[in-house]
Amino acid sequence: MDEQIARLKEWVDASDNIVFFGGAGVSTESGIPDFRSVDGLYNQQYKYPPETILSHTFFMAEPEEFFRFYRAKMLALDAQPNAAHLKLAEWERMGKCRAVVTQNIDGLHQKAGSKEVLELHGSVLRNYCMRCHKPYDVRDIAAGIGVPKCECGGIIKPDVVLYEESLDSYTINKSVEYIRNADILIIGGTSLAVYPAAGLIDYYRGNKLVLVNKSETPADRRANLVIHAPIGQVFAQL
Repeated sequence: MDEQIARLKEWVDASDNIVFFGGAGVSTESGIPDFRSVDGLYNQQYKYPPETILSHTFFMAEPEEFFRFYRAKMLALDAQPNAAHLKLAEWERMGKCRAVVTQNIDGLHQKAGSKEVLELHGSVLRNYCMRCHKPYDVRDIAAGIGVPKCECGGIIKPDVVLYEESLDSYTINKSVEYIRNADILIIGGTSLAVYPAAGLIDYYRGNKLVLVNKSETPADRRANLVIHAPIGQVFAQL
């Protein structure tokens, strides 16, 4: 692995057009559980499967149960950025990293200092009234019980993309533009199992496709460099 990390460091040192595409594995080292690992949320027992609870249909039909799960399992407001988040923010300050495209909704990239963060699935930090669109802080949601309501009476919805909902077209198009024009595309901490987000990497046209993940992914055979290790551990050495 030392040889692979040395090659990645060499590529990074020589580039000023890096784009990072990341998933849940980027945040697990900050203590935020993922969904698909052995001890992830999909493998825990609930009255309903997490995929059902986190759907638009369930949110509209059973908001009380949705928010009970959401507060318990989706909010980790004390989590801190790890080595991967911090390194990406450092690269951006150095003019190397053009953008972070993330499937995560925890806001840790921004907490680490990254500015150009494209959140494909939204963010728990943003919440709004479904009736009047008044914004609410995540702490208002975390501290409450039951279904959070606006002063106008509307339900306050987290600005996250639930199952059955469409991704934001501006965010997708901007992500495609960055990925298409990147010199180096680093994919980290994702199983590349969630579409349409995972399909965005197909737009990359360069010859430095890097994949850093603990387990194999469908894109391993396409990558120019594959490192099977925790991403924070790898980035701490760059």
